[in-house]
Amino acid sequence: MATRVVIAGAGPAGLTVAQILRGHHPGLTPELAPELDVVMLSAEPYPPYAPPAMADHFLTGRDNALYWKGRDVCAQLDIDYRPDCRIERLDGEARELLLADGGCLAYDRLVIATGSGLYAPVEGRELPGVYNFKSLSAAESLIAGVRAGQIRRAVVVGAGFIGVEIALLLQDLGVQVTLLEALDRVIPAILEPETADIALQAIRDRGVDVRLNTRAEAFIGEGRASGVRLVSGEALQADACIAATGVKPNIDWLAGSGVETRWGVVVDDCLRTSLPGVYAAGDVAETRDRLSGERYVHAIFPNAVAQARVVASGLLGDPVEYPGAESMNSLKHLGVEVIAAGDHAAPDQLAWRRDGKLRKLFLRDGRIVGYSLVGDIRGAGVYRSLMLKGRDVTPVRGRLLDPRPG
Repeated sequence: MATRVVIAGAGPAGLTVAQILRGHHPGLTPELAPELDVVMLSAEPYPPYAPPAMADHFLTGRDNALYWKGRDVCAQLDIDYRPDCRIERLDGEARELLLADGGCLAYDRLVIATGSGLYAPVEGRELPGVYNFKSLSAAESLIAGVRAGQIRRAVVVGAGFIGVEIALLLQDLGVQVTLLEALDRVIPAILEPETADIALQAIRDRGVDVRLNTRAEAFIGEGRASGVRLVSGEALQADACIAATGVKPNIDWLAGSGVETRWGVVVDDCLRTSLPGVYAAGDVAETRDRLSGERYVHAIFPNAVAQARVVASGLLGDPVEYPGAESMNSLKHLGVEVIAAGDHAAPDQLAWRRDGKLRKLFLRDGRIVGYSLVGDIRGAGVYRSLMLKGRDVTPVRGRLLDPRPG
């Protein structure tokens, strides 16, 4: 009898697990591969897609990158794919998922890959007219309003990575955009101040009205959001208000299930949860940081895919340990290339700046713990390798920032 593996979530983590279960796995010959019945659930009505590709999709109309494994990937992999399927809760003792439509789904093994959702601690966030860009369903609704000419002015609350992407996309689509950030720089979780200054100028050069040190108090409107009230008392009117204040793992459905959670789902080094036969991967998994060893949810595409490989290995009877998540991101739509990774708080810094380009390295005890590259991203792979290996770069310190090959 086949073992049923249920994958809750069809994002990059969930789809990668499914693909590996149906494909080739190092060290596992076909005759030894277990017989698996793979079921994948998605709360959305679309085929599995890659969230980082949504902006390009809406700008160009192309969907090759969005549906990164093809629209028919589930049929090709012989996966029982169930879109528009919402999970109410997990009964860990019975090994069942209780669904919003009243049904239930039994499993032998379960992969929690439900990703993250909007975290918006702002009054009025439930009002119609408050949009987000965390899912394709939510984004489609926003862009449909733009294309219909109903949205000409927008206020984006939160100038983190997602907020900046939304602001630039809307500006490119002809919308007048105001971008609000409570802190003193854009993308504060990723960029150190000097890098953030360059990014800020690039955003403003694109026509976005960026307001730093500006805190939103509430989304306002009669029956529908029509603006944002600031802590200062000022009210900004808009046709659309976009909440981009952060994300939180989708774990509410796990309450009482026996799965240990904190901010996200707590996993061991093989990405197993506290419940037997249950794994977690992607934006929902609280894993160890590769450099510090501390536990975080590092919600980026490469981490999701890497974690999926570890989960699939365990499901196929060949458990391996996850080396840890990385803190890294790149800005593709800014107009200037930016890559930032690691810890930018280290006291020892090396910097090189010329002609609008910036290269910064952050070191601790002679070892690279972070880097930031703007306008010239050559060497990013080398810096990453040195950082992850913990190499002492003191002997070559004077040449580290040289962008020239060799």
